[in-house]
Amino acid sequence: MGLTNESVGMHAVDSGLMIKKQTPEDRVIAIAGNPNVGKSTLFNNLTGMNQHTGNWPGKTVSNAQGYCATKKRSYVLVDIPGTYSLMAHSAEEEVARNFICFGHPDAVAVVCDATCLERNLNLVLQTLEITDRVIVCVNLMDEAERKHIKIDLKGLSDRLGVPVVGITARKKKTLTLFLKELDEITEDERSLQPYRVTYAEEIERAVSVIEPVLRKKLANGPDPRWVSLRLLDFDESLLRELNEALGEDLLLDGEVSAAMERAKALLGTVPPEDLIVSGLVAAAEEICKETVRYDKSTYHAADRRIDRVLTGKRFGYPVMILLLAFILWLTITGANYPSQLLSDGLFWIQDRLTEFFRYIGAPEWLHGALVLGVYRVLAWVISVMLPPMAIFFPLFTLLEDAGYLPRVAYNLDKPFQRCRACGKQALTMCMGFGCNAAGVVGCRIIDSPRERLIAILTNNFVPCNGRFAQPIKRKNDRIHFIPSDGWGAQIKAYRKKHGLTQEKLAAEMGVKYFTL
Repeated sequence: MGLTNESVGMHAVDSGLMIKKQTPEDRVIAIAGNPNVGKSTLFNNLTGMNQHTGNWPGKTVSNAQGYCATKKRSYVLVDIPGTYSLMAHSAEEEVARNFICFGHPDAVAVVCDATCLERNLNLVLQTLEITDRVIVCVNLMDEAERKHIKIDLKGLSDRLGVPVVGITARKKKTLTLFLKELDEITEDERSLQPYRVTYAEEIERAVSVIEPVLRKKLANGPDPRWVSLRLLDFDESLLRELNEALGEDLLLDGEVSAAMERAKALLGTVPPEDLIVSGLVAAAEEICKETVRYDKSTYHAADRRIDRVLTGKRFGYPVMILLLAFILWLTITGANYPSQLLSDGLFWIQDRLTEFFRYIGAPEWLHGALVLGVYRVLAWVISVMLPPMAIFFPLFTLLEDAGYLPRVAYNLDKPFQRCRACGKQALTMCMGFGCNAAGVVGCRIIDSPRERLIAILTNNFVPCNGRFAQPIKRKNDRIHFIPSDGWGAQIKAYRKKHGLTQEKLAAEMGVKYFTL
């Protein structure tokens, strides 16, 4: 979710473009990549921090910063949000693109998934258009080996013109080569010749008109060729950031606007964005054909069979409903037994504390404040709240690590769209069962501002662990108290212990009517 000094007490700083260096000689390294490829795991292992990792896209939506050092120099590592493309269409993609373009990192480490390298190369090729100081980290090499996928790392490095290292981010011993390449690529005198995508003839002609003009205007800014491509597909969010960085509106400049008109005339009616994307996809496919070999053509057959069950029309919804219902049932009903044990133990201690206070002759107000006030409240909260949390959160983490939560979002996308909401809200609603605060903060992963606002407002109504007991219900103009199983066990024990009738218990709790 992003880190702050207050949340971890370590070296994380605020998101955005501000960098806090420990020394002026620190080099800034951006860690980029597609969602869910292990960027945050790499970041954690290098910095010793605890940036949250999750097996679902959009987990990181702001920049987290940490520090690591080698024998040669020290680094500020910036974990930027996962994005499939630098053609920004969402908040996290804008954060990632803005840092690479305007954050002036000394190098960019692009983390790729070895099991689907072709898709990941799209981002690598776009990053190479912005900067030549790029390290490609092919992560999950152990998974690729298990699926009989062979990657020619040297051939890939020669083809891309930048260093390529194979790593398993969760194993620190595999990161030695990465740190060595990091030291070498940040040497000021080192020069690289990165691969540049050659686009369709119409795009190349249009770029050749705009690029010379921008080269004069962007002396210290982003790569003119890349900005030319973004002007052709009219990336409004980039234009806003670029105008802010330059202090002027680029399109109001006479030379730039004239060049744009000539470029548009060369393009005619051809949609430039489609041609640009096609060029990137074709280049990634060509490179992978030369450097990736699949020794077992059915390497993904098991995954596909599982997906057909979990996301299919016949079994997807029943499996999802049964699984989520089982987790909620286990959380609410299963918590009753440990809750009863905790209650018995904690209230036994309360009785002993009462005896102690009476033995020493403490005043009644002190006994009431400390034992019946502070201790009793803590005992109630711990005995009621701790068991559901101890059951729900491990189960939720298990679903997350197994990769099932994104499939829940996929299954619910169509029903949510009918409600004018987003399927990603299913992820945040599941988080809301643990804590509404996490469910609301998690809404940052939703792209559309309107759908994000809907999710923020509606996620507040998800019953979290603290509200599994919906205590107050108005019925026939009377207050009706309905406890959950966990609360019911505590209240029954309290009533039995003190010999209270139902009416006296209701009066003591300040309600008119009470049901167990």
